[in-house]
Amino acid sequence: MAEAGPHRTGVVAILGPPNAGKSTLLNRLLGEKLAIVTAKPQTTRSDILGILTLEGAQILFHDTPGRHAASRSINRALNELVEEAAADCDLGLVLVDLARGWQAEHSELCAALGERDASFLLVGTKLDLPGAAPAPWPPDEATGAAATLRVSAATGEGTAELLEAVVRRLPEGPALYPADAITDRSLRFLSAELVREAAFEELAQELPYALAVEVVEFDESRPDLVRIRADLLVERRSQKQIVIGAGGAVIKRIGMRARRQIERLVASQVHLALWVKLEPRWSRRAKRLKTLGYS
Repeated sequence: MAEAGPHRTGVVAILGPPNAGKSTLLNRLLGEKLAIVTAKPQTTRSDILGILTLEGAQILFHDTPGRHAASRSINRALNELVEEAAADCDLGLVLVDLARGWQAEHSELCAALGERDASFLLVGTKLDLPGAAPAPWPPDEATGAAATLRVSAATGEGTAELLEAVVRRLPEGPALYPADAITDRSLRFLSAELVREAAFEELAQELPYALAVEVVEFDESRPDLVRIRADLLVERRSQKQIVIGAGGAVIKRIGMRARRQIERLVASQVHLALWVKLEPRWSRRAKRLKTLGYS
């Protein structure tokens, strides 16, 4: 019988511009919905750890916000999360939307990884979409990647090959988390993210970007019911009226959509109470961003 190889464990940063498919890929690789996903760009606001334990390896995936031009405090904080993840990883996955092709953010990410001699894979995403097939691969601008692959997180095509390429490049080391762990984030945090996802889906235009969610009560004292109270923070009074909607219709739809997702997460019935709270300049205050988990 052949001898088993060394156990490998390492940190893998999933990097790319907004809407490159980072969160969708993380969820596919884990086989669980951990990161929220919407069609709107810049949905991810935090560095979420996804833990995948395989035979002989444990991969610590970091799903990061999209790298983008920044001016507001919250945008700068998100870019700092990306930079920290790129600086601390054992391996980077730089994601390129095959329909959109190479962007300036890709050059910045590859340069940052190259400066610290970090190995990275160039991963073309959304292979299943019609616009991806004729896209040139790898891009002419891409240099320094240890390997180039193409995947579809929607269908799973190419993801097995991606995992094999990742594991081969991880350093030797013991597992750092129990085999059944999928994240180090609390149910309270993940519930807040699911409420925010529901708000993104129900609200139009730019309003979702002016909104944050804070869970102020998370009661698991009953074995058959989880009680959650969350505040939806907005910065202007006009935004508060939009989120509530006529006769409370919009906030009701957000609550119904979020509750279904949270019940899957906690495997229990959920009583979810949502309140819209006016908090001017929440997105411009560094300390507030930290308490919300965005820095």
